[in-house]
Parts: sequence; structure tokens; C-alpha cells
Amino acid sequence: MAVRGVLRGRARAEGSHVRADGARARAEEASGRADAGAGGVRTDAGAEAGPTSSAAPAATVAAGRAAQELGVRRAEFELAVHLGLIAVVGAPGGGRPRVHEKEIARLREQPGFPDSLAERVRTVGTAKGAALLDIAPARFTRLARAGCVSPVTFCLNRYRAVVWLYLADELPAFAAREPGLLAGRTPLGTRAMLESGTDWRARNWRSQRIDRLLNRTRDGWARAAIQASALDPVHLAEVVDDPYERAHLARVRPVPVFGRPGSMAARKAWGELILADDADEILWRRVNLTLELDRAREQRPAPRPGDDEGIRAAPAARSRARRRTGTTAPAAEPPASCPGASHFAAMGVPNGKGLLAKVGWRGRGVT
Repeated sequence: MAVRGVLRGRARAEGSHVRADGARARAEEASGRADAGAGGVRTDAGAEAGPTSSAAPAATVAAGRAAQELGVRRAEFELAVHLGLIAVVGAPGGGRPRVHEKEIARLREQPGFPDSLAERVRTVGTAKGAALLDIAPARFTRLARAGCVSPVTFCLNRYRAVVWLYLADELPAFAAREPGLLAGRTPLGTRAMLESGTDWRARNWRSQRIDRLLNRTRDGWARAAIQASALDPVHLAEVVDDPYERAHLARVRPVPVFGRPGSMAARKAWGELILADDADEILWRRVNLTLELDRAREQRPAPRPGDDEGIRAAPAARSRARRRTGTTAPAAEPPASCPGASHFAAMGVPNGKGLLAKVGWRGRGVT
């Protein structure tokens, strides 16, 4: 009995060791599966974080948060983007552009932050602008109408009238550059311009806006679309007679980076102010559009129905045949002088019958 008891005890002990070993094996197997699963999760997360850190979508913030971190109002932030003071990046999959956290850190490290950025985008109306120059508001208005100072944006007052706004940062530079215009009698040429009803405020605003948009892109069709934005459909069709090219210009036309829907009155005012309304300005835009179209066609033709990728490479021979020689013009209208002068004569843009025929100029619809 004692021997059998010993044998049964030994068997039970061996069985318990086997069960323990099996439990350890199962535990190790489960642990291995858990480690593998955890490793898979970490790998996926790492794969997702890799491109995010390099392309930086995770390191970007929305415009509202960026404005808060930079200590500026939303309108000031949008103006800073328009002036090129703040760099933005496209959002993945479209949507509103965003701002890199590195860009925010760069701006926050600038001397005088946050007042320095807010001061660079501070705008003033006629009354405050005149106070900065220590002149009467009526004289400030005359200087603005003559093109001596240029507005950077506008708003509508409660009567839905356009109120031009000027960069406060630019006015001291103008005062230092033209002290003679701030006191004494207005120069004879300027007086003659004002008496004839000249008002360069809208024209200068369009010119500076187009110039800033052109500085953001080197794409030929986008640049042509920027020039085309200042022409009404009638003048545009006379310069660009190909409907496919006109459709392509409408598709690639740049839109405001952070444009927010405004009131019906604001949209109507924008639609009116964006178009050139003077005969020589219309001609200037048609000339610039023609030159930009030549460059764009050399890069690639406009897409047409049936194109696989929507864009075809321009044949080299056709590009050489279209290449213009000896005819150059600035991409955007130069700032108006004070008093105003003929831009074409000042910049040496050819105005012969050949160029006028090329831009389709007949003087229709303008006086």
C-alpha cells in the first residue's frame, strides 16, 4: 500500500508538472500573439506618423487657431496671408489651407512679437490715414485719388458705400519720400487730373492685387488667368477666342486663400471693383494677357475633350514658332506715379498696330 501510494503520488506530481508546462506554453503563446498584435499596431502607427511628419499635415493648424496663436484678428490674419507675410500649405484632400507650426514658431520668434505682426497689417481709413500724415482728410483723399497712396483692401459702410483702407505701415514711407505733397499747393498736373474726375484708387488696388497673385505662381495658365480676372467677358472673348482656353482660364483662376462668403452687397462690390474700367487700363490688361497666353501655350496647350490627362505637351516646333522676340512687358501694371502718366510710354510697351491687332483691340465698350 505504501509503495502504491508513493507511485500514485509521483504520477500526480508528474501530471501536475505536465499541466504546468502546458499552461506556461499556452501563456507564452498568448503573450507572443499579444506582442505580435501590439507590434502590428505600433508599425501601422509608425507608418502613418512617418509621412505625417515629413509632409507635416499633423504639424499644421487651422487658420483660426493660427490667428489666435499669432495674436491677430481673423481679418488681419487673412491680410497677412495675402501680403505674403504668413506662408500657408494646402490641406490634404483639399479644403482650406493650413499653417505649419514651424511657420507660427518663426513668426513668434521675430523681434517685437506680437505687436510687430499686427502693426504690419494694420489698416486705416481716410481720417486716421490723414492723422498719421498730419494733413487734412480732404487732402489725403485727393492724394489717394491721384494715385499717390494705394489702398490694400476695402470694406462697405452701413450705407453700402466702398470705404478704402490703407496699410498704416506704408504711409510714413510715403511722407518721407514725397514731403512736398503734404504741404503747400497741389502740383498743377495733379490738380488737372483731379479736376477731370480721375480716381486711381480702384485701379491701384487691382494692380497691387494682381501683382501679389502673380508673385505666388510660375504656372503659365494660372498667370494668364490672373490677368484675365480683370477683364469682362466681352473683352476676354476678344483676346481669347478659343472657348476651351477660356474655360481652362476659369478653372485655374486663383481664389482668395481664406475667402469667406460675404453679403450680397459685398459680392456685388467685389465683382464691380475687380474689373478694369478705364480704356488704357483695359488695353494694358489685354496686352499682359496676350503675353502670358503666349508663355502658357509654350508650356502646354489648354486641355480639350478627349485628352487622357487633360494636359498635352506642347510640340517644341510649335513653341518656337509662337515664341515672341524683342517684345517684353512687365507682368503687372506698375504702380501709378503721382501725378499719373502714361504707363505704356513709361515702360516702353509697344503700342503699334500689330500688337493692337493681336490683342483684338477695337475700343468697343469703353469711352
